[in-house]
Amino acid sequence: MIVAFSVTPLGAGEAVGEAVAEAVRVVRASGLPNRTDAMFTSIEGEWDEVMAVVKQAVEAVQAHSGRVSMTLKADIRDGVTDGLTAKVARVERYLAEHPDGADG
Repeated sequence: MIVAFSVTPLGAGEAVGEAVAEAVRVVRASGLPNRTDAMFTSIEGEWDEVMAVVKQAVEAVQAHSGRVSMTLKADIRDGVTDGLTAKVARVERYLAEHPDGADG
């Protein structure tokens, strides 16, 4: 499965980078394939291991604030590995093959 999630401390003001960095640190330390962008961190693995990492990331942010907001989206598909990079590679390949958007 691939999970994209965002976790934010509430009541901590606008500067949340330090708390968010702690969540990303947890994800990266997990050893699971992951990617962080401006809005979400995505992580790939089996259900129990991914959800355990998400929980630890929330707890890391919660250490900075008693209240935390989390958004989570999951792609649950049996038998898929390396989906985190393969999905993006397919889109990039299509863009390269069809730069003007035409199928032919």
